[in-house]
Amino acid sequence: MRPRFELATLLREQWPRIETSDRLSNHHKRMLKALAQCRTAALGGHLDACSDCGLVRISYNSCRNRHCPKCQGAQRQQWIADREEELLPLPYFHLVFTLPEALNPMALKHPRLIYGLLFQVAWQTIQAFARDHKHLGAQTAMVAILHTWGQNLSLHPHLHCIVPGGGLTPSGKWKMTGNKGKFLFPVKAMSKVFRAKFAQALRKAAAQKHIPIPDSLFKAFFARKWVIYAKRPFGGPKQVLEYLGRYTHKVAISNHRITDLDQHTISFSYKDYRQAGKKRIMTLDKQAFILRFARHILPPGFVRIRHYGFLASKTKRKALPLARKALRQIKTTPIDSTACQRPQPPSFDPLLCPCCGKKTMITQRVFLPQRAPPLPIPCS
Repeated sequence: MRPRFELATLLREQWPRIETSDRLSNHHKRMLKALAQCRTAALGGHLDACSDCGLVRISYNSCRNRHCPKCQGAQRQQWIADREEELLPLPYFHLVFTLPEALNPMALKHPRLIYGLLFQVAWQTIQAFARDHKHLGAQTAMVAILHTWGQNLSLHPHLHCIVPGGGLTPSGKWKMTGNKGKFLFPVKAMSKVFRAKFAQALRKAAAQKHIPIPDSLFKAFFARKWVIYAKRPFGGPKQVLEYLGRYTHKVAISNHRITDLDQHTISFSYKDYRQAGKKRIMTLDKQAFILRFARHILPPGFVRIRHYGFLASKTKRKALPLARKALRQIKTTPIDSTACQRPQPPSFDPLLCPCCGKKTMITQRVFLPQRAPPLPIPCS
């Protein structure tokens, strides 16, 4: 179902103010411009006609920007298809590493540093417990996905991590996690290690880059407990794929969450987790909303989905066959791989006519991108 309101509509309308804003960087403006022009004549397109029933359809090109609410579907399906062959027939665990609110000012000013350290230290924490023979004593793996937003678009950097319930020993054997599959590693101990390692890594990185850090920040670090949220383990590979399909290519806000757009304000729905996930509506001034959304535009070239351990690109070709071979040599509990499967929407076929249902659509004309004026542009 097509949403009533779109983020792109707001960006096109507000573009003169966005372009002259001194609170947005040039990188932010380029990204917002791409979202505003998505699927409009500005990016070019093509005219297709059905050779059977005569239906004519004009399609405009997508921006394919990773922050765009309209461009993630095809990329998500392809990414999931690539990952399906990498999953192993065993339970997977879901951990969430969250940075404290005290780090938000630094995350806004130095996002590449802070978000990079979040990835680095989360993996160091997982790796430290996995290598410890008290907990596992093997090489494990991790798929990590960065989200920077809360439901109300506030800054809330956190890392969703998918970790298999076991690992490869140096001798090439597979070792399952203990604890009867209820949890991966002790989360309270992991939280303390994560906090200590992050503080140490931040001190070192800040010194190397000559970034001043107030002592009050580290006092705030250790004044509060850091909590690693650990969900129940997934039942098997299919459940992991179902989860990844919802989380990997998410953006800060979807068009379906925008409930109203008037002359001065924009309203959107969000879940209030302080009130048991109750659905609420937030209304913001349009410029305030754009600035809040822009907080979640990642630095150029920053990778927000990363793979570690035997799932890393440098090692998985050799490690995955070893892991599968080792798993065949041990008895594992049968996994219900269909418990959380959801029906997938049919993929778009450009040859399929929406009128007669035949694959008879033929491109008749190609439109080149319009270079000037860039905005405003009529919607498709």
